[in-house]
Amino acid sequence: MTAPPSLFAALTAVLRRDLIAAGRRRGELLRPLFFFVITLSLFPLAANPDPNYLQSIAPAVIWVAALLATLLGLDRVFRGDFADGALQQLLLSPHPPSLLALAKILAHWLLCGAPLALLAPLPALMLHLPPHALPALVGGLLLGTALMSLLGAAGAALTLGARGGGMLLALLVLPLYIPALIFGAFAARAAALGLPADGPLLWLGAMLLLALALAPAATAAGLRASSQ
Repeated sequence: MTAPPSLFAALTAVLRRDLIAAGRRRGELLRPLFFFVITLSLFPLAANPDPNYLQSIAPAVIWVAALLATLLGLDRVFRGDFADGALQQLLLSPHPPSLLALAKILAHWLLCGAPLALLAPLPALMLHLPPHALPALVGGLLLGTALMSLLGAAGAALTLGARGGGMLLALLVLPLYIPALIFGAFAARAAALGLPADGPLLWLGAMLLLALALAPAATAAGLRASSQ
């Protein structure tokens, strides 16, 4: 009998499979990034063009745009596997489903959250955010989008296969995103004013660690419930 692959090999295979599958759907892959950039590009046209005003609201606007862009791809994290039966194989794997789900969450963050964070400086400068505030903005977005991927995946697992799942998913996870939105925007705002941004970033890191401990298990439980 062939021995099952090691846990590391299984996690790598799940991650690689999701990355390759996303590369074949480039339109869906780029949709959150286009939404993020276009929203922030159009915002100054509809708001007060005064640089001081734009600078004051830039952190909040960028974070709201990132939050909404992250939501665009959440319902697809497990939908393909649910449709083709791969989800059943994942749940029947000898390895913990929570860790395999974590690999899929990591793939989502690498494809959506991390690019959004690295792309943020360009629209931030368009909104007149000072350059010295960019590290706090990008760092906060890296932490915050990872947190949103973890929480969103748990919500996506619970609503998998449900009628109107996309709307239900948004209603479920948006309240959970609010703390990340508050602390992330506050960190960038504090940095823009020349104040320390360590406190809000540490809170984001603490919430991320808590989500890392709890969200994969909740995601696996949601997948089991949705697959029955």
